[in-house]
Amino acid sequence: QTATPSTDTTRDYTPADVAFMSGMIYHHTQALLIAGWAPSHGAGADLRVLCERIINAQKDEIKIMGTWLAERHEPVPHPEPEHMMHAMSDHMMMPGMLSAEQLAQLDRARGEDFDETFLRFMIQHHEGAITMVNDLFAKGAGEENPVYKIASSVFADQTTEIERMQRMLAARMFGPLPSTNPR
Repeated sequence: QTATPSTDTTRDYTPADVAFMSGMIYHHTQALLIAGWAPSHGAGADLRVLCERIINAQKDEIKIMGTWLAERHEPVPHPEPEHMMHAMSDHMMMPGMLSAEQLAQLDRARGEDFDETFLRFMIQHHEGAITMVNDLFAKGAGEENPVYKIASSVFADQTTEIERMQRMLAARMFGPLPSTNPR
């Protein structure tokens, strides 16, 4: 028998769109795991606020991506954050994802050590998400409006948070930066 080509002309998304949305669910789930450690690992107040923002934004995006996949009858990943600690298979190692060793290092850290390690690792993690967005667009994908909006939002949010985390890290390493506002 020969396969017959699909006659579905209503499909306005690509396999790359599906891979991006599915992959970003895993990517965001790892961020939920490590951001969720802030209270139990003695994070500073400013880092706790950042982590709460990350958790809220990425939970919302996971819901949107899952709905997008489900509406198109595509498989929807449902990873549990705590499973991201030990179940790191190769397909889950997308750009920026923390390795099992990095996760263990962060989990052992407390207080100021946690803050600095978290910031370094979350910057890496966010840079990976930006790479995923750039890869999506480089493939000529991400043109369907919901995918474009999600990918663009991820890019903008992660870029802004990287800048914020770099400032936070610099302040921890070098002390508060002088204000650039003239008096």
